[in-house]
Amino acid sequence: MLKYILKRIVLMLPTFFGATFLVFLILSKVPGGPFEKAVMQLKMGKMMGGSEGGGNGGNGMGSKELTPEQLDQIKKQYGLDKPLLTRYLIWLGFYPRDIKEKTIAYGEPFRENIAYVEIDKRKYEKQRWIKVEKDASGALKVYKSGIGGDFQFTDSKGQTIEELPPSSQITDWYPSKDWTVDKTEADKAVLVQRKFSGIFTGDFGKSYKYDKPVLTLIGERLHISLYFGIIGFILAYLVCIPLGIAKAVRHGQGFDVGSSALIFLGYAIPDFALGVLLLTLFGGGSFLDIFPLGGFRSLDWDTLSFAGKIKDQLHHTILPVICWMIGSFATLTMLMKNSLMENLNLDYVRTAYAKGLSSRTVVYKHALRNSLIPIATGVGHVIGVFLAGSYLLEKVFNIDGIGLLGYRAIVETDYPIFLGFLVINIIVLMLGNLISDMLYVAIDPRIQFD
Repeated sequence: MLKYILKRIVLMLPTFFGATFLVFLILSKVPGGPFEKAVMQLKMGKMMGGSEGGGNGGNGMGSKELTPEQLDQIKKQYGLDKPLLTRYLIWLGFYPRDIKEKTIAYGEPFRENIAYVEIDKRKYEKQRWIKVEKDASGALKVYKSGIGGDFQFTDSKGQTIEELPPSSQITDWYPSKDWTVDKTEADKAVLVQRKFSGIFTGDFGKSYKYDKPVLTLIGERLHISLYFGIIGFILAYLVCIPLGIAKAVRHGQGFDVGSSALIFLGYAIPDFALGVLLLTLFGGGSFLDIFPLGGFRSLDWDTLSFAGKIKDQLHHTILPVICWMIGSFATLTMLMKNSLMENLNLDYVRTAYAKGLSSRTVVYKHALRNSLIPIATGVGHVIGVFLAGSYLLEKVFNIDGIGLLGYRAIVETDYPIFLGFLVINIIVLMLGNLISDMLYVAIDPRIQFD
């Protein structure tokens, strides 16, 4: 079993790389991305500036064209200054990312801020000098200063603990591994700092809109989506499996026909449309005012008692969970019913009846276990649907989970969030499929993966 699991994990890698690269390629070709939006905003800003200043010959319109330098700067800001494959490898963390850039003249040092340290309950900036010089062979080398134990400390007011002498008096220089020469000109060079930083190093990038790390944004909302997803997942199986069994043993009777009509009616209604309907009927619209219009909790949550918090949480849970369940309700119920009916017609069930066993014993002890095998095949997909959040449901109920975060990322072309959301979805679905395989073995001992 362990060998099979390791093999499946290895096979997940090409699936992951193929899916993420395809989406990465599509996003790079789709018009209206963050680069185009930034260019449009700058153009509009220049036009408005020209209008206010009465420039461009007094016609009230400024020049909306951007210089090549401005376009290059915007491309660099969004990481579009490199080829597609290089950008993809940077995003994965397999290729170093530019994190700092500085242009300096040869032999002219500049002061680099490293970090903040606390000395005598005061914060000071940790600084040192960097310069570029040519060695005897004419090659460019980057050096760092060695004054004051390699560093100088300066507080926010510019006061120093150890006064740094003029750059001409600095004699202790050491080769710098942090900075490298990226481009050269006649009298100056462009220095860059690079490091491996991507999803495989735990860095999913930073949101264009929120200016926060993607993992931080997802982590702040993940528990909300997990709350509704797990409850919906558990309730769906707790209701659908017994209902499917009851329909199978009462096949063709009034209960079977009536329940089939209801579950297929629910299946025909999209979950987000059902959400709008439920909010209209029970959310204080033109009808009943029983449930809130949305949200995860009430605004006065912190002031509620323990019992009040439980009541408030349940109050905000019922309608969204109903919609979370409705999409898989008919599928799971009918799958359970048909699987059990198929097993009830097999020879081993007839043999059990011939031995005089009761119907309850035959159904629950012999036929049910084999009937659960098809249910296990869909667990992986269902886990992905429930745990990854729902774009439209969270939008309808105004639930600030990762589904709503992903929806806003698509609308606002916030690609780092969208790609981070994609990675989580792919991982959850692949692990869910592996769980389905493991459930095969747990349910049916005849199945072996060794």
